Amino acid sequence: MAGTGEIDEGFYSRQLYVLGHEAMHRMGTAEVLIAGMKGLGVEIAKNVILSGVKSVTVQDEGQAEWSDLSSQFFLQEADLGQNRATCSLPQLSALNPHVLVSAHTGPLNEEFLLKYQVVVLTDSSLDDQKRFGDFCHERGIRFIVADTRGLCGQLFCDFGEEFEVLDRDGEMPATLMIDRITKDNPGVVICADDQKHGLCDGSKVIFSEIQGMTELNSMAPVEIKVCGQYSFSICDTSNFSEYERGGVVTEVKQPLMLNFKPLSEALNDHQLLILNDYGKMSRHNTLHLAFQALHSFVKKEQRLPHPWSQPDADLLLNLVKELNSVSKLEELDEAAVRSFSYTARGDLAPMNAFFGGLAAQEVIKACSGKFTPLQQWLYFDALECLPEDGGCLEESSFSSRGTRYDAQILVFGSEFQQKLLMQKYFLVGAGAIGCELLKNFALIGLGAGEEGRITVTDMDYIERSNLNRQFLFRSKDIGKPKSEVAAKAVAGMNPQIKITAHQNRLDPDSEGVYDYSFFMGLDGVAAALDNVEARVYLDKRCVLYQKPMLEGGTLGSKGHTLVVVPHLTESYGPAKTSSGNGIPLCTLKNFPHRIEHTLQWARDQFEGLFKQTPENVNHFLRDPKFIERTLTHGDAEALEILGGVWSSLQEMGAGGQRPQSWEDCVSWARCKWETLYSNDICQLLHCFPPAEVTPSGLPFWSGNKRCPHPLRFDPNNTTHMEFVMAAANLYGQIYKIKGTRDITAIRKTLEKVQVPAFSPKSSVKIHLTDKEMEEDRKKEGDDTGKLASGAFNLFPSFNVISPHPRLLSVSSADKARLTELKGKLSSLKGSGQMYPVDFEKDDDSNFHMDYIVAASNLRAENYDIPAADRHQSKRIAGRIIPAIATTTAAVAGLMCLELFKLIQGHKKIESYRTAYLNLAVQYFVLSQPCRPQSFEVAGKKYTLWDDFLVGGRRCNQQEMTLADLIQHVKETNGLTISGLFYGPAILYSGQEDRLKMSMSDLVKKVTKAEIPPHEKMLELIPSFEEDEDCETVPIIRYKLL
Repeated sequence: MAGTGEIDEGFYSRQLYVLGHEAMHRMGTAEVLIAGMKGLGVEIAKNVILSGVKSVTVQDEGQAEWSDLSSQFFLQEADLGQNRATCSLPQLSALNPHVLVSAHTGPLNEEFLLKYQVVVLTDSSLDDQKRFGDFCHERGIRFIVADTRGLCGQLFCDFGEEFEVLDRDGEMPATLMIDRITKDNPGVVICADDQKHGLCDGSKVIFSEIQGMTELNSMAPVEIKVCGQYSFSICDTSNFSEYERGGVVTEVKQPLMLNFKPLSEALNDHQLLILNDYGKMSRHNTLHLAFQALHSFVKKEQRLPHPWSQPDADLLLNLVKELNSVSKLEELDEAAVRSFSYTARGDLAPMNAFFGGLAAQEVIKACSGKFTPLQQWLYFDALECLPEDGGCLEESSFSSRGTRYDAQILVFGSEFQQKLLMQKYFLVGAGAIGCELLKNFALIGLGAGEEGRITVTDMDYIERSNLNRQFLFRSKDIGKPKSEVAAKAVAGMNPQIKITAHQNRLDPDSEGVYDYSFFMGLDGVAAALDNVEARVYLDKRCVLYQKPMLEGGTLGSKGHTLVVVPHLTESYGPAKTSSGNGIPLCTLKNFPHRIEHTLQWARDQFEGLFKQTPENVNHFLRDPKFIERTLTHGDAEALEILGGVWSSLQEMGAGGQRPQSWEDCVSWARCKWETLYSNDICQLLHCFPPAEVTPSGLPFWSGNKRCPHPLRFDPNNTTHMEFVMAAANLYGQIYKIKGTRDITAIRKTLEKVQVPAFSPKSSVKIHLTDKEMEEDRKKEGDDTGKLASGAFNLFPSFNVISPHPRLLSVSSADKARLTELKGKLSSLKGSGQMYPVDFEKDDDSNFHMDYIVAASNLRAENYDIPAADRHQSKRIAGRIIPAIATTTAAVAGLMCLELFKLIQGHKKIESYRTAYLNLAVQYFVLSQPCRPQSFEVAGKKYTLWDDFLVGGRRCNQQEMTLADLIQHVKETNGLTISGLFYGPAILYSGQEDRLKMSMSDLVKKVTKAEIPPHEKMLELIPSFEEDEDCETVPIIRYKLL
């Protein structure tokens, strides 16, 4: 932003949903200094620059060395001997055009630091940390120290005597509907039961729209005490008016004032150390002393400890013990100190990625006041990446060799580096996490040997909103395939890397590419996917082929990592059901009470009007059996669908809705406005008047049911006109009629539009619940009603708009209308096709978000729901996942640390880590992965990794028969097959005539289809005589080769 005051929402789109506009504006005034441009420094700089501060100065007096290339991704071999900061400047400057980036090659001094609001030191001495830390503390400059040494790292923050946190966690303030409030001391608020309040003791709330106990509406924020998941107590309400109905309670976030100690004081305060790994309960205390001892070692010896040197490790351990004579730790991890000494000369890209993400997030907090800062020390190690036997390796295998991997060889040795070079890995996804993983892969040399390779696939193309966190992409790359650009970018970082880029979606359709031969040639898989379904599918493939998988994901400041190790850990597993989060259709159609409801309703309207109905028309024009197929789903559905097709094809002059001109589009949009925001509401109120009561005598319009009111169209109302303009243009698009943004011209056209009069009908019944709706549908012969947050899909290959809930039953008149429609449609087969619109949220010129925002906010006005601005509406309706570069970098770093363990061949589950983190509140939980669940078959235990691998071709190349397979399983596993399934097909359930058939012929016979040429392994599900009631059994992997 460079202090201009304007936020580039296209560039910062996903980050804005993490930080918000106010925090971004504050960041736009901050000037940041980052000292040290080795691997950690450049990682922090990259993330801070992408975040959008005003300016970043990178400082380094040193020259590039071979060891820097192990983790400094903006240095090349040609830069050796030149200043690191100067060489990094062009690439850093290209990351974000809104941030001023400069380099300083001189030493640091106090006067220089005065220019900055935030100072970050990396690769610094303890003396400098104390000196500059005290200075910054006195001057109110936010001060951060970050350092990594081999497989260990530290982070320290000092934000001064008084630092105000404006938003502790970045979560949206809770907004809840009130069911009732007691008149008591204290009064108890009971919220509607569709949403847990999520508040905690001490939270403060305000009230609005309460009828009856109106005293609460004007009160200042009230402190609450939790009573239950849906209730909390407030102040004394015994003297207030009686509560009648309605009301909204809104959480009010309170600022937090924090006090920090300068580093020189904080060194001696072990209460400021943050525990993060529950497998190493006291490790952080030992590392706190070890880092101090390392500074003393360097000061005394003028060098770091030699790799895997016993004398140096002994010396460092003695220094730690001296420090502990003062600190008096009860438990000192001497083995960790020795490993720290052995590896301290190393510089690893994954460690720098993790700490670079964390440190940059602290910079963002310092600049914005958003989120809770680290207080004040964080230590982390991944010493379990070293060989599990714990032995001491020979120093000679760790000597520098004048290669880009020198700093990594100092930790793991040359033999391990050769293993890395020979790896064959498959990366699925080249988005934010994918870019970070590829960068790390290139730096560590994964697949960079003669026989190594990386295959990356991503079907997406680069958009402008990607540039803020997918750092391998630049503006010139917009519109190009992500995988190709990312592969080319990392090949520039490490020319030795062998990488192949694909643009395939990973699903059953691509199994001809990613087949048996492909997977069996891999050493492992990394998942950088943005949806659960794709992760589940990839996980199944990895389990089938017994391959390890690295998985990670982010949601704003939150992240997780998972490592799947065959026969050792559980897999990612099946998708968890999310039906509980679906919005009932009756809520969407008639009883919305949150802005999420009106936005989903608007999105459904968009899909139905501008995508599904045009698609139905095109299906009708192409498919002779469309009407027949539609009728099989019930008369009510058919009437709605076929009526929509007919009206879309029939010209307006003949009673249809097909426009012939732009003026017709405007007329349609105006009438649609009247239907949605006046007529439908009048009909609802006719069925359920404002004073309606339930059979039990309670007000009908209470709790989650907000009583609506119809709107009157006003051509001078901005939102009204925005709806008409967007709807008319979109309607024109599906008929290839050119529209306009000229509001004056549209307003003039509206003067000629005749809006039909409307009278509510007493015969209309409206469903109150989805259960009621489904029961009526079943009566009508339709069993497809479901809870959903979008429109129905009635056919496997067709998208069809869902029927309006008013259509409960079909009268004789409706049946006659249906018969009439079938006749009318037969005469329209030659009509012109329509042009469905696919929703695209990031193009501000296409009217898509214009329609959604206007349609939703008008609906919200109907129901007195607070409107949402375009930014918030885009996130909800566009289902945007908030994202920020800091979390992405940290997650990718942790994934690559697990990669080291996989390549080491670790066999102990305690060596691996699953991670959950929230950088907003410095929440880190690293724990041991779960073992796979076991199940029993005939008294023997198995897990999902245990299968029966059967080679279908015997020595003479004759394929097994079913009888051969049954005998083989009996002889090798002691189990008798009584049934055999291939997907949904029953291959065998006792039929003797099938026993002599080859397995291939049996599959073809039963499925009535050829086995795809790429399918070299069949997954067969058996049942066994010995345990026929067993629900889970090992699969038979039958090799066709």
